[in-house]
Amino acid sequence: MVATTSLVVGSFVWVEDSDVAWIDGAVVEVNGEDIKVLCTSGKTVVVKAANAYPKDAEAPQCGVDDMTKLAYLHEPGVLQNLRSRYDMGEIYTYTGNILIAVNPFRKLPHLYDSHMMAQYKGAAFGELSPHPFAVADVAYRLMINEGISQSILVSGESGAGKTESTKLLMRYLAYMGGRAAAEGRTVEQQVLESNPVLEAFGNAKTVRNNNSSRFGKFVEIQFDRRGRISGAAIRTYLLERSRVCQVSEPERNYHCFYMLCAAPLEDIQQYKLGNPRTFHYLNQSNCYELDGVDDCKEYIATRKAMDVVGIGSDEQDAIFRVVAAILHLGNIEFAKGKEIDSSVPKDEKSCFHLRTAAELFMCDEKLLEDSLCKRVIVTRDETITKWLDPEAAALSRDALAKIVYSRLFDWIVDKINSSIGQDPDSKFLIGVLDIYGFESFKTNSFEQFCINLTNEKLQQHFNQHVFKMEQEEYTKEEINWSYIEFVDNQDVLDLIEKKPGGIIALLDEACMFPRSTHETFAQKLYQTFKNHKRFNKPKLSRSDFTICHYAGDVTYQTELFLDKNKDYVVAEHQALLSASKCSFVSGLFPPVAEESSKSSKFSSIGSRFKQQLQALLETLSSTEPHYIRCVKPNNLLKPSIFENKNVLQQLRCGGVMEAIRISCAGYPTRKPFDEFVDRFGLLAPDVLDGSSDEVAACKKLLENVGLQGYQIGKTKVFLRAGQMAELDTRRTEILGKSASIIQRKIRSYLARKNFIVLLRSALQIQSVCRGQLARKVYEGMRREAASLRIQRDLRMHHARKAYKDLCSSAVSIQTGMRGMAARNELRFRRQTRAAIIIQSQCRKYLAQLHFLHLKSAAIATQCAWRGRLARKELRKLKMAARETGALQAAKNKLEKQVEELTWRLQLEKRMRVDMEEAKTQENAKLQSALLDMQLQFKETKELLAREHEAAKRAAEVVPVIQEVQAVDHVMFEKLTSENEKLKAMVSSLEKKIDETEKKFEETNKISEERLKQALEAESKIVQLKTVMHRLEEKLSDMESETQVLRQQAMLKSPVNKVSQYPPIPVIPNLENGHHMDEPNTSNEPKSVTPVKKVGTQSDGKLRRSNLERQHENVEALINCVTKDIGFSHGKPVAAFTIYKCLLHWKSFEAERTNVFDCLIQMIGFAIENEENNVHMAYWLSNTSSLLFLLQKSLKAAGSSGTTPSRKPTPPTSLFGRMTMGFRSSPSSNNLAAAAVLAVVCQVEAKYPALLFKQQLAAYVEKIYGIIRDNLKKELSSLLSLCIQAPRTSKGNVLRSGRSIGKDSPSTHWQSIIDNLNTLLSTLKENFVPPVLIQKIFTQTFSYINVQLFNSLLLRRECCTFSNGEYVKSGLAELELWCCQAKEEYAGSSWDELKHIRQAVGFLVIHQKYRISYDEITNDLCPFVQGKVFLLGCLGSSCSGYD
Repeated sequence: MVATTSLVVGSFVWVEDSDVAWIDGAVVEVNGEDIKVLCTSGKTVVVKAANAYPKDAEAPQCGVDDMTKLAYLHEPGVLQNLRSRYDMGEIYTYTGNILIAVNPFRKLPHLYDSHMMAQYKGAAFGELSPHPFAVADVAYRLMINEGISQSILVSGESGAGKTESTKLLMRYLAYMGGRAAAEGRTVEQQVLESNPVLEAFGNAKTVRNNNSSRFGKFVEIQFDRRGRISGAAIRTYLLERSRVCQVSEPERNYHCFYMLCAAPLEDIQQYKLGNPRTFHYLNQSNCYELDGVDDCKEYIATRKAMDVVGIGSDEQDAIFRVVAAILHLGNIEFAKGKEIDSSVPKDEKSCFHLRTAAELFMCDEKLLEDSLCKRVIVTRDETITKWLDPEAAALSRDALAKIVYSRLFDWIVDKINSSIGQDPDSKFLIGVLDIYGFESFKTNSFEQFCINLTNEKLQQHFNQHVFKMEQEEYTKEEINWSYIEFVDNQDVLDLIEKKPGGIIALLDEACMFPRSTHETFAQKLYQTFKNHKRFNKPKLSRSDFTICHYAGDVTYQTELFLDKNKDYVVAEHQALLSASKCSFVSGLFPPVAEESSKSSKFSSIGSRFKQQLQALLETLSSTEPHYIRCVKPNNLLKPSIFENKNVLQQLRCGGVMEAIRISCAGYPTRKPFDEFVDRFGLLAPDVLDGSSDEVAACKKLLENVGLQGYQIGKTKVFLRAGQMAELDTRRTEILGKSASIIQRKIRSYLARKNFIVLLRSALQIQSVCRGQLARKVYEGMRREAASLRIQRDLRMHHARKAYKDLCSSAVSIQTGMRGMAARNELRFRRQTRAAIIIQSQCRKYLAQLHFLHLKSAAIATQCAWRGRLARKELRKLKMAARETGALQAAKNKLEKQVEELTWRLQLEKRMRVDMEEAKTQENAKLQSALLDMQLQFKETKELLAREHEAAKRAAEVVPVIQEVQAVDHVMFEKLTSENEKLKAMVSSLEKKIDETEKKFEETNKISEERLKQALEAESKIVQLKTVMHRLEEKLSDMESETQVLRQQAMLKSPVNKVSQYPPIPVIPNLENGHHMDEPNTSNEPKSVTPVKKVGTQSDGKLRRSNLERQHENVEALINCVTKDIGFSHGKPVAAFTIYKCLLHWKSFEAERTNVFDCLIQMIGFAIENEENNVHMAYWLSNTSSLLFLLQKSLKAAGSSGTTPSRKPTPPTSLFGRMTMGFRSSPSSNNLAAAAVLAVVCQVEAKYPALLFKQQLAAYVEKIYGIIRDNLKKELSSLLSLCIQAPRTSKGNVLRSGRSIGKDSPSTHWQSIIDNLNTLLSTLKENFVPPVLIQKIFTQTFSYINVQLFNSLLLRRECCTFSNGEYVKSGLAELELWCCQAKEEYAGSSWDELKHIRQAVGFLVIHQKYRISYDEITNDLCPFVQGKVFLLGCLGSSCSGYD
């Protein structure tokens, strides 16, 4: 292919480049064998003339569709032609009858639609643009016309588009050979739909391709005599089994695993799958998804394709069950067992996956574990069970996964073949071969070895075909030719597959020896092929070897050659899966007869693959081959990128360069006569004069030039390699001479033209310059006159301005000097007056200081004298007190015990009196309610009797309607629970009374009598409530009967149909949240009764829809108010929302509804977090507001009747007192409540509404108690610390106790104040009613009073003057807090501290012995009474102050 003629300056050539492989340029200098070339990129290079290739300067920019038409058929010419066509969007190019397809990496639907197939149908080869449809059409026409089977070989590296090209070929063949109409699935449909099924289980993402076929495929499409598809068969070769267990970054496993993990939820749950990141066989790489691919949609499409190819739904489930089992197998990890070199599942997760895999395989879990962790060795005498270590067990697990997946893939292929069916009467076939291209990676294993062997075999077949085509071309043109030698790769094939000394034979031999390793196998190769020219040993490796293939050198690593070559199934795995309960799994592993297994020879993957490859080549040899070479333009898998070096390497690996070399060995340049004459006619112009015979003209032209070795065919001129370049060189010389003459004439013409233009321009410039000079002189004269005038005016202006500035400066200086003199005089007078005042004050201070010193000295002397007298008096008193000390101590102890018992007895009496009062009030209320109910019952009974008699007379013909028992079980259960609560309360009271009886025997009889009375009152309360509820139920039943009888009497017609549901009253429109009064509905019943009423079917449907809508509304309400929705203008939004919804739904008037139960349950769940005071305050505000609204809007049924009004009893419950507080306190919140009451409408409430009000009141008290108890818990730990002063020096406490108590209280009292402030701010922020806030703080202050007072009584050391001062200062802080909180929130809290205030006041009194008992009990401590003596005794004994 190298030019044999010398190059001249100006010739266009191709030179090698390290970046883009080949770069074009022009020769600028020739130095013997070296030439200097100026490249189009701008750089200049010096190369050997023998290494430069001529460039066809007249080649079309868009390239040629058949590269045999190129003037120069060499590597750079072919590469440039492909690039030019790729840039123009033309991805297909012919090289003779070989189609080269460049992957565009984008969708081109317009190239493959039915319209395009119709265009190529019957078109001659080369008539239309290159296309796979043209190759398929040629094969189909040859088969039909000549009766010869055809084959189409598609090859290329991964990502070049082999699979897509195969699909296009099969589509066109199905289009040509398909039937017009057929029942069910046609053969062509099954053949086409087999592609997505095989891609799902045989394709995966690799480094070079997102959908790489990891197996070879040969599809035989059979045709009948009429050219219709009658059958098909698919053969697969060398599935990459190791990918199931080993995936490298950034590749993926087979598509089916990811499809199954993205399947619909029911399938994922069925197979117990999840995210692919959780499976070991999938998470070895971080690539889980493909761009633009939805695995879920692909899973559904694969299922549909399985249906088309004849795989049933049961078989599909079994297939994906096996795939899921393989994923679970991969997650089984092993750890060391108890025995030596044994293994067991690592953890619970591994046991789960083991159990799941056994369930999916439908085999025994224990047997599956044993097959992975043990091996059974059978000898002549015995059977030995061998344990496997964790690493061997993991290898056993992977071996099982690989053999199961391989058997599954083979079963799918066999199923597709059996479903499609083969035609035994078929005479012709077209085979489409989609097989892997030449591969060379950093790590090349057994798979790459077999793939490259396949490509070597196919390359030999391709070379022979190309050589045959060359010979046919020469014979067709009837030229003289001799045998053309081409490089044969038979030596490489002998190196690999020759017996007995080939690599495969040595590999099989090594596999049969159990002690063979990859190192021994490599050493055997080194010894056998050390002198082979195609075999090399790498220098830095001990087990690798290199083979020189036709496409380049490839180094193989032998580490896994022996394991991957072994084609056997572990006996334990075979026995386990053949015994599976699943027929599909057992069918994958049919039982093997013992005799056949013993008599069978060793079988290997390499030998079996070599046999399959030989059968494939025999099939191809019996057919007429057609070739499609797929090329990947770049490794980025992106469109519009063409990498020259990558494409050139693929052309070499695909044999295209070898085909070109074969062509160049003969006559590579072939030009039709007309083109040859048009291009080279200028070399001999006399030949063309008066001659019309192009053949004769070509002969004379070549004779004149003097070329030797060319051939003249029928239609073309055949030139040897280099002759085209020689002709171009001579043509270039003639064109160069002609160009020189043309340039000379053109230059003279251009010079004369430029001179004339220059002369005219000079004249114009001179005239313009003269005019410009005159204008400049005139302009200078004008500027001089103007400047003189400007200077005169400017000098006058500057003189005037200087005079004005001088005058103003003089005036300013005079003013400043006069002002400064006046200020100095004023400053002197002020200093003199200030000095006189300072002197007088200083003299006064000195005289006063002398007087104070004299006074303090006199007082100190007096105090010292009085102290001396006092100490003498104290010594006398101590001497007298020693004699009576023992008697005084015993007396104090007895008085303390008596006072304590007396106080406790009074407290117990007060509690019992309060309880008796509460019980008496409750009994009175219940008795009054019972009397009311009895009166109502009597009146209703009389009215019912009269209406019953009237209804009987009016409804004699009406059929009897069955009564429905209306028993409210929910109410019954609630009453039972309340009864149990009362019993529990009684039992607790009994326990307290028993404890009290032991301490206070004198009050035993009185306590028993009161306890009996309380029990009798409680039983009466329960009985009265039960009777009242029964009367209410009977009353409601009678009202419902009366309504039914009235309706029957009015209708006077037989009942047609009984509706299933009670009618739901139509809710009228609302205005501002209140019901509109309608005159037409005044006589209708407002309550829903449990009696079935008459209705039609449409009414029943309407009621059901209303019920469903009501349930949805209730759920929406609960979801809304459960959240903290805040307040609006001081009103809780949740409470008003609930109230308006209940009012809107008429829930207060319904006899049966579950709305209140849902609300009560919601409130109960909301207050479970009892420690959060903010949350509790929020719900206390909402529940109290809602209860207040219910209290004002609900009235009991029959309250507007004839019962006489009685004076309301004073409220005993918390909410009753709260309501009274609302009426009395004029706060802003109460004004808002009054505004709310102004718009509240009165509603006649039924029993559920009244019960809801009682339950809501109970929740208000509960929340109130929780907040109060939380505050008490926080204060209890601080109160014990507040009773005793801090431990400072005794003298300092005695001398400065008052100042400490007033000015700096302890941090414990400050913590109490902080807790009170926090709670108060929380309650204010949540707009809790002030009545409740007063009650909380009143009870809290009462608790503080009791705790501090009891601590003083029980702790003797605390009854001192210093502790009294300390507690008094803390009480002053509490008093200040009450004043700041105001009476609206603090209420009477300060009054609750009366006991501790008086006790502390007594402790801090000086000279207590001078105060009489009457003064203490009446004036100082009226509430403490006798306990003050105990305090006084304790204080006098513990304090040294008094």
